[in-house]
Amino acid sequence: MTDRLLLRLATALLLGGLLLTFVVGAFHPDKGDANDHASAFTHYANSDAWTAVHLGQFVSMAIAIGGLIALFFALGIRSGPSLWLNRLGVVAAGVALAAYAVLQAVDGVALKQSVDAWLAASPADAPIRFASAEAIRWLEWGMRSYFSFLLGLAFVMFGLGLVRSARVPRPIGLLMALTGLAYIAQGWVVGSEGFSASNSLPTLVGYGVWLVWGIWFLFLAWQPAKAVHWAET
Repeated sequence: MTDRLLLRLATALLLGGLLLTFVVGAFHPDKGDANDHASAFTHYANSDAWTAVHLGQFVSMAIAIGGLIALFFALGIRSGPSLWLNRLGVVAAGVALAAYAVLQAVDGVALKQSVDAWLAASPADAPIRFASAEAIRWLEWGMRSYFSFLLGLAFVMFGLGLVRSARVPRPIGLLMALTGLAYIAQGWVVGSEGFSASNSLPTLVGYGVWLVWGIWFLFLAWQPAKAVHWAET
């Protein structure tokens, strides 16, 4: 049996976390080519909201992943391959959130301190400070890459579990799995190219498809019980 109240909460968290990501991201001071480190670091050093923005990004992702975990309990799948797929999805989501916390500590705190020190350094010390900031930036690439792999895996496992269970319309599971593949593609691009323009397409696909299945889920969660036969199977 699907817990409809918990399903509503799960979908609200999944969509709320995604929408909050957009809101917080609007305040991110990324201008121009993020792989042009001299220019990007100057913008970051001059930002007064940098640490707050990255804390907001962490909160939004925690909300979204909380929704994914709530979805596991809401659907009430208790046996078979779908149960194990969704359990793997929960584990991957939890590890992804831990990785995201480290990522935001590196990006929101360590990188900010290093670029501030670079901008304030004397001409003699500036090259060393810049090299230090770049090293932290590359660490950020690695953390972002593996976070994207983990979150992508979580979405793929959940999506496949939903397709097998038929607990919801199968296209929702397929769309969720597509979101996961888009995140995995993001992880590959960031790990190999950094924050390049090549990451734009998988990012847009991931967000766009997430929005579609999230709204579909929300619609189903608020349907009258008698109209939702899939929820009672």
